[in-house]
Amino acid sequence: KPDTRSVMAGGRPLVALLDGRDCSVEMPILKDIATVAFCDAQSTQEIHEKVLNEAVGALLYNTITLTREDLDKFKALKIVVRIGAGFDNVDIKAAAEMGVAVCNVPSGSVEEVADSTLCHILNLYRRIVWLHMAVKDGSRPQSAENIRDLATGATRMRGDTLGIIGLGRIGTAVAQRAKAFGFNILFYDPYLSDGIGKALGFSRVATLQDLLYQSDCVTLHCNLNEHNHHLINDHTIKQMRQGAFLVNTARGALVDEQALATALKEGRLRGAALDVQNNEPFSYASSPLRDAPNLIVTPHAAWYSEQSCTELRESAAAEIRRAITGRIPDGLRNCVNKEYFPAHGVPGLAHPVHPWVVDSGINQQPQVASHETNGNYRYGMPMVGISGGGAPAPALDVAPPESVPSIRSSIPSTLVLPNPGIPGRASSASPVINRQSPVPGI
Repeated sequence: KPDTRSVMAGGRPLVALLDGRDCSVEMPILKDIATVAFCDAQSTQEIHEKVLNEAVGALLYNTITLTREDLDKFKALKIVVRIGAGFDNVDIKAAAEMGVAVCNVPSGSVEEVADSTLCHILNLYRRIVWLHMAVKDGSRPQSAENIRDLATGATRMRGDTLGIIGLGRIGTAVAQRAKAFGFNILFYDPYLSDGIGKALGFSRVATLQDLLYQSDCVTLHCNLNEHNHHLINDHTIKQMRQGAFLVNTARGALVDEQALATALKEGRLRGAALDVQNNEPFSYASSPLRDAPNLIVTPHAAWYSEQSCTELRESAAAEIRRAITGRIPDGLRNCVNKEYFPAHGVPGLAHPVHPWVVDSGINQQPQVASHETNGNYRYGMPMVGISGGGAPAPALDVAPPESVPSIRSSIPSTLVLPNPGIPGRASSASPVINRQSPVPGI
């Protein structure tokens, strides 16, 4: 990473929304301490050169992917915040090696995803979707026999076992809801401390095979990583009970869609509901699931409500604000790649370097044990921050370091950075929009 002193000298911190164009929620939180820009990009090739050269903070949804090669294009980047819980579209290890903190918003949409998961489970058990489609297509059942023919496969939930893979925030919320419907709750989570299941009244199993074998319905609530790609595949599906249900509102690549299609066609699984898919946006025509029976597919919308969308964006902007007014990464609330940061020292806050610069040669700290790595040792994290120009900026949770020099404002609060030649996107010849505009480009 080049020295960012020349990039930021005399300017306000630049924060960019990479794959969106509405900054109306973020602006009130950041406008007094940073310049906020949007890129409306789908890849780093579409990001304006000014952002690549000067942005110290980036906000993104799941449209854009930041690989090691993508991250290397940014010359001053120090924090990336994913507006959502999943962060598999960012190479967090590579980011840490480059001194870039990656954060998410794990509390966002917990209720919405849990509620949507229960809706899928209810639809599979009670076949509401198929009954609706039958009536819409003109079916007019007039007898118990007609109803039985239409509702074949509907079954009672009470007494069945719901197997939850991943008992985090969403998994726990699903379990609590499902328990009210009479499900017996079973969960598998190799990362969870002992005793959590007992405290919540849920039964824990030691292996994934045990959960699959004992569950009438399996629902996925784990992050996607290099160890669980296609966790549900032909082999693991054969370990499930005959006629079981499968629900996935986590990440599409957790399920091998070809194996799932085969299992549905052969009747090994009674039904499945997917809010996430291997390739998004999802296309039935090109998917191996196109001819699969007893399948519900929704367009990665389980997270959405008007309230959750606003809360996600507010929380993401607040994390950026903590980075600007506090310390990185120790001042951040939801940094997901602390443990991958290089084992080098941190700059003293009184050291005369630009506050975003991490100097590996000064003030090295001793190793400290980290619960995030199960007791393994890591060196203390680099702790750096920046301060906006003008009056001192109020921090949301972390007080700004007193010795960090102020940076005087010379850039407007809002920028629209054009994507030349991309239809339907911001393409103004001038990148600057009046700082009073809360929603640039709208």
